[in-house]
This record gives sequence, structure tokens and C-alpha cells, in this order.
Amino acid sequence: MKTASELLEVIELEHIERNIFRGPSHDVGSGRVFGGQVLSQALHAAMLTVDQSRFMHSMHAYFILAGDMEAPIVYEVDRTRDGGSFTTRRVRAIQHGREIFVSSISFHKKEDGLDHQIDMKEVTPPEELMTDQDILKNFGDGMPESLKRLIRPRPILFKPTDPMSFLRDEKLPPHQTIWFKASGEVPADQRIHRRILAYATDYNLLGSAILPHRDQVGFRDLMMASLDHALWIHDEVHIADWLLFQLESPWAGAGRGFARGSIFNREGKLLASLAQEGLMRVRRK
Repeated sequence: MKTASELLEVIELEHIERNIFRGPSHDVGSGRVFGGQVLSQALHAAMLTVDQSRFMHSMHAYFILAGDMEAPIVYEVDRTRDGGSFTTRRVRAIQHGREIFVSSISFHKKEDGLDHQIDMKEVTPPEELMTDQDILKNFGDGMPESLKRLIRPRPILFKPTDPMSFLRDEKLPPHQTIWFKASGEVPADQRIHRRILAYATDYNLLGSAILPHRDQVGFRDLMMASLDHALWIHDEVHIADWLLFQLESPWAGAGRGFARGSIFNREGKLLASLAQEGLMRVRRK
């Protein structure tokens, strides 16, 4: 899967009944259903029950069970509230009769209001950087097997501003900046851009929580999985243009890691904020 158009085809939903949808899974190399896929499909299911004049502004989700790659996922939407300004939906993802994921999603009609934002860091522009896939390919046969399986065409391109940070076996500060965008063309529909953004936000967050411990453990020494995820979208997103992940991990402990971040466009406008806690358990020898 090389483009965002192919991604949208792969994770498209089938309308089963009022408020009930079904979607397939695709393999990203992890051996289990990718959390970003479920976030995107759940958001799509909620969008299909909401007036198109309202846009998703916040999403809060819990990953309960690992998904089965071989079985479809059923999404049930609860139409919690249709208010004058806000619309609220709850979405359950179900496989084999069990909930594997739950989320609450809020939509808002466009309004004007007071505004301010934090500043974007000054970083190397994306044109001067390599994608993470090209960085990995340069290692050839010397690359660990745990990373080799991640080399595959992806619908999202990522360019870390510190190209070697995720490969160095040394203690690093718990923050990183990464350019990203959808590969190929994306339809103009803003809802589609937000669905692809939700998909992309499950990449890289927990990687920030690992950086201070790279002198002690490698990726193959860790059992990692997303536990919960929060995404707020503040402004229109154009996912076919380069956007900047500005990520940090304030804390890790008790077998978990926490990370948060901001997403800017190239002009420095803050488009979205996100946070995630995930399992970060050291495997027993």
C-alpha cells in the first residue's frame, strides 16, 4: 500500500444497518491490527452519522484488546447528543463478540472566537531530510530483524529531523520532531483529511518515551502497545502537505509510557494536539 488513496480503499466501511458498520484490517508489519487504522475507521463511522457541516474537534479512545487481523471489525455508533453547536458520538469496535476499542468523538459547527497558540520550533525543512524508510534501507543486512519488517510501502511519509535518533543505542532527551504527510493525492473533502490524520497520529508517539532508555533497551526488548489516545483538531488540516509532529514524553514508569504532541503546518499554525499512554514493558530474558 503506497498511497493515501489506497489506504482509504483498504479501510473503507460497509454500512450494515443503522449505526452499524463493518471494516477490514491491513498489515503494517506489527503482526496485529494497527491502532491508527481503528482510530480512523471509528472516526469514519461516527462521521457517517453526523451532518457534514460539523467537523470532528476531539476524540478520546481506549484500546482494550489486540485486534484479530483475520476477522472484520464491526463498529457500533451511539448517537449520544445532537445539540445546537456540538454533536457527540460514542463508537464501539467489536470482534468475535467482544469490545476491542471504545471512543467518544465530538463534532462542532464552525464558529469565530478568541485565538492564540504556542510557537513551532525551528527545524530542518523536509526537503533536506530522508524518510525513515530510506534511512532504514541504508543499513542493509546489518539492520535488526525487528526493524526489517517495518520496511514496506506506506501511505504516510515520515521524515525525522534527527535521522538517527530512533536507531542510536544511547540515552537521548525524550522529545523529537518529525515531518509527515500523506503519500499521493488526497480528495479535497476535509473529513477525509481528518480521517487520515487520525490514522497517522498512532505513529511515533511512544517512540518519544523510549528515547531516554535506548542505552538500556532496544525495540526488540520491549513489549509495546497503545492503551489510550486523545486527539484534538483545532483548524483545517491538509494532510497532502508537509506537517510537523512536535512530540515529547514527560513521564514513563510502571510499565507504561506517556507522550503528547502538537501538529503544525509549514507556516507554523497549530492544527492539532494529541496525547497517548501506552504499554512499555521490558521483556523478561
